[in-house]
Amino acid sequence: MAGLKPSERILCALDTIDVREACSLASTLGPHVGGVKLGLEFFGANGPQGFQEVSKSHQNIFLDLKLHDIPNTVAKAIHSLMPLRPKIMTIHTAGGPAMMKAAAEAAAEAAQTVGCDRPIIVGVTILTSLDNEDLAAVGYQTNVAMQVVKLAKLAKDSGLDGVVCSPHEIKLIKEACGADFKLVVPGIRPAGSAKGDQKRVMTPNEAVSLGADYLVIGRPITKAENQTAAAQAIAEEING
Repeated sequence: MAGLKPSERILCALDTIDVREACSLASTLGPHVGGVKLGLEFFGANGPQGFQEVSKSHQNIFLDLKLHDIPNTVAKAIHSLMPLRPKIMTIHTAGGPAMMKAAAEAAAEAAQTVGCDRPIIVGVTILTSLDNEDLAAVGYQTNVAMQVVKLAKLAKDSGLDGVVCSPHEIKLIKEACGADFKLVVPGIRPAGSAKGDQKRVMTPNEAVSLGADYLVIGRPITKAENQTAAAQAIAEEING
């Protein structure tokens, strides 16, 4: 996204179920990141109340629940979550066009009802923990890159704002879906960091250079001895 500062591209994944730790991290990182991510593990342990505690840090919050169900259920789930005022929400593109369209429409309706900005709705394509062998094991006949682009185009046609993809599909998706189609990219590892359980990874500078809008980065920041310094170093790396 044009106009974003390097630090604003960083979404720090708060990989903890401890509300106090999550609140501390969110407050500490403050102006050094563009927002924080709360996922299934945190939400399952703490629910909306935990989300609201973290939101007191005035951070943009990426609520990563990867909703995937019949269209009506996903739409109702989005309505039920909108009072939390998340900045970004995820659904699964594998839910199909009707589900994605219902999610996009529900986000607009619910935001108007609550009186908040409409969240960015992005679709999860292929998880970054999967590779071609994994896709074949679950019955896909195409490789990762082809399937990701197919799902991204379907997401755009269904009214989503963008998708979640690995760094290695950024260029392909931008070419297929246009520069304004937002890409939220996990699998980001600063130079010298361990890959962990991610199979398709890239450095921050490489990903942004290819067209990534937001970078999801967890352990390289949260497990650093100095989390603020780690976030600042990543912003500097993005800047080249």
